[in-house]
Amino acid sequence: MRKHAITIWSLACLTLLSACATPPAGPAADDAADARAAAQARGGSSVLGFSPAAPAATVVEAPSSPPLDATRLPPFDGEKREVREPLRGLPTIDRTVRHDDLWRRIRDGFSMPDLDSPIVQDRTAWYAARPDYLRRTFDRSRRYLYHIVDELEKRGMPTELALLPMVESSFNPMAYSPAHASGLWQFIPGTGKRYDLAQNWWYDGRRDIVASTSAALDYLKDIYEMHGDWHLALASYNWGENAVARAIERNKAAGLPLDFANLRMPEETRYYVPKLQALKNIIANPGPFGVILDPIPNQPYFATITKTRDIDVKLAAQLAEMPVEEFIALNPGFNRPIIPVAVSSRIVLPADRVEVFHANLLKHDKALVSWQTYSPKPGEKIESVAKRFNVPVARLKEVNGINARTRGMPALLVVPTNGAKLDGGLISAMYAPPMPVTRGSNVRSLTTFHTVKAGETLSSIASRSKVSIDDLRRWNKIGRLIPGQQLKVQSMVATPTRAAVVRPTKKTQKIKGKPKAAPSKPVRRKAP
Repeated sequence: MRKHAITIWSLACLTLLSACATPPAGPAADDAADARAAAQARGGSSVLGFSPAAPAATVVEAPSSPPLDATRLPPFDGEKREVREPLRGLPTIDRTVRHDDLWRRIRDGFSMPDLDSPIVQDRTAWYAARPDYLRRTFDRSRRYLYHIVDELEKRGMPTELALLPMVESSFNPMAYSPAHASGLWQFIPGTGKRYDLAQNWWYDGRRDIVASTSAALDYLKDIYEMHGDWHLALASYNWGENAVARAIERNKAAGLPLDFANLRMPEETRYYVPKLQALKNIIANPGPFGVILDPIPNQPYFATITKTRDIDVKLAAQLAEMPVEEFIALNPGFNRPIIPVAVSSRIVLPADRVEVFHANLLKHDKALVSWQTYSPKPGEKIESVAKRFNVPVARLKEVNGINARTRGMPALLVVPTNGAKLDGGLISAMYAPPMPVTRGSNVRSLTTFHTVKAGETLSSIASRSKVSIDDLRRWNKIGRLIPGQQLKVQSMVATPTRAAVVRPTKKTQKIKGKPKAAPSKPVRRKAP
């Protein structure tokens, strides 16, 4: 009986042992196998005493061999080192690291979804086949890219947008389209005004590097928030946000996809986003395309000076000891050969020229301006004005933007100051393209008088009146300021004129009710 009981007990033990040695069937077994495979893929090791944590439903096998006894291991006779640096070979991205090359910084900020289509391939091939064109564009971009990238990062926007002026203007700040779009970012007049870019006889903010960049990024951010998609935002920048919104509504009503690739749009806009993607592809990896991308220092190219006085463009360049063409490339917003403080108090100079400019300005003891404004009398002709101020007619026309299409005499001219000796040569880049004339307004000089109060100085009066001290001295015989004394001050104002009569055409006669406003857009240009 006792032997029989021992036999039964032995059989039970063997059954239990065989059950333990057999993997359980079902989901638990699959989980255990996945866990073992994952541990092997991640390099888990029971020998080193660690393994990945198993899921709750995982059955963990008992170790097939007893754990190592550390007391029985031989002593360690190698060199002990404390690891202070991260292991090599691990992919890490540290955005706090400052790269020497601005292109590297731009690549690290790429965050827009890539667009892949036959048009992208076509535009990539188009750019790659024109290395000279790319080189000229990249060379021009060196002045402006750091500022644009910096402003994008402040707003948390993709750095691909820093390449947009390559599509819009090839980084030419004087670019001017048949649709009257102007500047690096190609703002049309209406959109420029929406984003506070002043456009007048003296100055066009659409060409101002600092002002237009701020306006363009604000506009891009607004239309991105409107559509929630960067490709649609870029299409809106080219075609107009309202036009894109209507295209989206048409697709929505038809049950079609609402992304960029599936919207019906003009051919120009259809090519617009692929062109930016093509440039991104080349800049991300220029080698395979045979493009040489010279490094751009990752540091500010220019700095701004805000406390200025009225000054000639050429003299400002001379004081900064730089070519006038380079000065204009950084200050392309000014339409005339003089920079009035009342219009813009900002001058942009290369970062390494600021101290030189200030030092030379302090030593300059002559007048800063050699031009003044003049309001022609009724019936006065340009030839008589040129003779009166002893200046060639051709030069007077050029500095005032008067060309063959100009009708009548402008309400305001800029002419040499009395006795000023003007050097030869014109700043031709300043006067091309011409400033579009806004219908219904003229600019004229307005003279007012300021009564000196106790404690006021010439500096405080000039600052309050938005003119320069030199102007105040030129307009008035000033010795010692006396309270109650009246000083003459001149300023530029816009005055309304008779509105142009728009005659109905066959097209407008067919429109009933209130006409629809045209979608606002910065530019309409054909794809290359």
